[in-house]
Amino acid sequence: MKASPRTVRDLIEDISSETEGSSELKLHEQYGSVYTLYFGSAPNIVICGYEAVKEALVDQNDDFGARGELPVGEITKGYGISMSNGERWRIMRTFTFKTLRDFGFGNMEWKIQEEVRCVVQELRKCQGRPLNPSKHVMQAFSNILCSILFGDRYDYSDAKFSKLLYIVKEIFWLASSPCCQVHSILPTLMNCIPGPHHKVITLSEELAEFVTKIVKSCQQTLEPSKPRHFVDCFLIKIEKEKNDPNTEFTRKNLMCIVHNLFLAGIETLSCTLRHALLIFLKYPEIEAKLHEEIDRVVGRDRIPNMDDKLKMPYTQAVIHEVQRFCDIAPFNVPHMTTKDTLFRGYSIPKGTNVYFLLCTVHRDPTQFATPYKFNPNHFLDDNGKFKKNDANMPFSAGKRTCPGQGVARMELFIFLTTILQNFKLTSNREFSEDDLAPKFTGFLNTPIQYELSFIPR
Repeated sequence: MKASPRTVRDLIEDISSETEGSSELKLHEQYGSVYTLYFGSAPNIVICGYEAVKEALVDQNDDFGARGELPVGEITKGYGISMSNGERWRIMRTFTFKTLRDFGFGNMEWKIQEEVRCVVQELRKCQGRPLNPSKHVMQAFSNILCSILFGDRYDYSDAKFSKLLYIVKEIFWLASSPCCQVHSILPTLMNCIPGPHHKVITLSEELAEFVTKIVKSCQQTLEPSKPRHFVDCFLIKIEKEKNDPNTEFTRKNLMCIVHNLFLAGIETLSCTLRHALLIFLKYPEIEAKLHEEIDRVVGRDRIPNMDDKLKMPYTQAVIHEVQRFCDIAPFNVPHMTTKDTLFRGYSIPKGTNVYFLLCTVHRDPTQFATPYKFNPNHFLDDNGKFKKNDANMPFSAGKRTCPGQGVARMELFIFLTTILQNFKLTSNREFSEDDLAPKFTGFLNTPIQYELSFIPR
């Protein structure tokens, strides 16, 4: 495989560039869709473009289905979902999918609707004053996750809840810092060097303490015949399999799954919604079309629900285009080959880290007519009906897709439609195309910091 002298950060910054003429096409021309990057002396395979990524993640998913090494993710030590492999990963993932499904969309839909009502009330209190939406958005998505996992939501002024948000936000900030990025490339060296990258472990331990207290409380009020939430279901499985020495249903796995879901599910959704609001400020004509569809299908007298979604093709298209355009996780999380693998004529040894650049999928000109422009028509057919596009991979693809994607899609739909049902968005600032372009910071593409006003309709 051809080897590139670039560092991984150089690569991602180039590929995430919104410049027309697309850096990834130049990289494809120079290196092809498969090439090698060296992090120190360690070779890492990079796979780019929709066809190559699909071929690996979907068509050869067994070969590329293991989780690769990522030092910042090693705090869970191979437990939970995100960084586990083998039978443990299969059991934990199956349980998580099944539990979320068995609780039913109706139950989760109600929790999401309850939270978005609280957000709308908070925004109305601001009386149209300009504000940065980051705090409101993060509080809301964190509360939904708390409801799903623990059965309770928190008041936004609750001190424990504020501490939880601080921990999650700080972990993400540190993981995106230069020290942690270098740690990902040179882990052995950075393990011996003092720096803020070590604080991630301390904060993760604080998160574990927070969850441990809640789990103990849940256990004291648990009724095995009436599970109330995710933690109850897991505790019931722990009790059922307590005499099995090989069981994966342990406190350690429970703690790590909750840790994984908090870190994967809050900041990504928060960034996506903030991207969406920014896009609507830049393109008020898109917001106006969304208002029209929401008023026609839902009206103003009830909160939107998931039954409305199929009657709202333009809203669906906009949400999918937001996810494509903002490209939240351009680098994805590393995979690893499960065996010696032949891919596109190249031999990749077992245990090799493989990076799938989702940014090259979401900006693939063979799949999207205007890859560097926000364009809802990417997801609409000639009759204005919603059309799916498999090249949109905000939750990755294959075996390692995000287990919470169903809930995440529900949250985005209900939040965006309810906010626009109640408010018109305005800002004193005019935004440029460059302002809209995703900004790569560590692991995520994040929007710029901005203020807007929520004007009641």
